[in-house]
Amino acid sequence: MLEVRPLENIDYELIKEAEKVIEKNYRYERHHIGSAVRTKTGKIYSAVHVEANVGRITVCGEAIAIGKSISEGDHEFETIVAVAHPHPHEDIEKCWVVAPCGMCRELISDYGKDTDVIISYKGELVKCNVMQLLPEKYSSDTE
Repeated sequence: MLEVRPLENIDYELIKEAEKVIEKNYRYERHHIGSAVRTKTGKIYSAVHVEANVGRITVCGEAIAIGKSISEGDHEFETIVAVAHPHPHEDIEKCWVVAPCGMCRELISDYGKDTDVIISYKGELVKCNVMQLLPEKYSSDTE
């Protein structure tokens, strides 16, 4: 069973940052996911995903937010979240939290096994440790 915890005010601030970056940069068929990561220093880095015509080379928002943080020398992560922006043809007015894809779960855990992820679970926004979302994590022979 997934062990989840309620969100704190700083978690809602993180969601707002993810919403802000995608609301500012939304482009139909290019950018519809925003992500934000809070590091252990308390700094927040936000980014959008980069869609490609060839799906395999699309880069998720979580990966870009993590890369942005690392590029600034901030390597230890506390919490990460991704949100989806509605498309014009959808009857939805605001962004919603989405769970990280499998590749992002691997990436997040590679860079911080103690990182929390904000997800929607049983109709509620909660957070849990990334390792709970990734049973039997892949590891190389050298680990």
